[in-house]
Amino acid sequence: MTHAEVLLWNYIRRKQIQNIRFRRQFSIELFIVDFYSPQIKLAIEIDGYTHLTEEEIKYDYWRQNKLESYGVRFLRFTNEDIYENINEVLRIINYEVEAIFREKRKISS
Repeated sequence: MTHAEVLLWNYIRRKQIQNIRFRRQFSIELFIVDFYSPQIKLAIEIDGYTHLTEEEIKYDYWRQNKLESYGVRFLRFTNEDIYENINEVLRIINYEVEAIFREKRKISS
């Protein structure tokens, strides 16, 4: 794991986000995502400097669309997001988890 991934992992492991278990370096079909919760089908990707080329941006977009076609929800952050504003990253993750729970409640009602 990169330093940014280790930093985020320290905040999301052991069910620290709304009792949701995230796994790291999780395989979905032919792809590996940085963090994933199978319980709510939420993937979190941390993009470093290697993701800044036009070719990588296109590949990431294609890969994300493919995974979303399997019903996976995506959150994508940069290394800088993690280093400079971890509290905002955690707020966004919490918000997305809450949104998923709200949708599940609507469907089951």
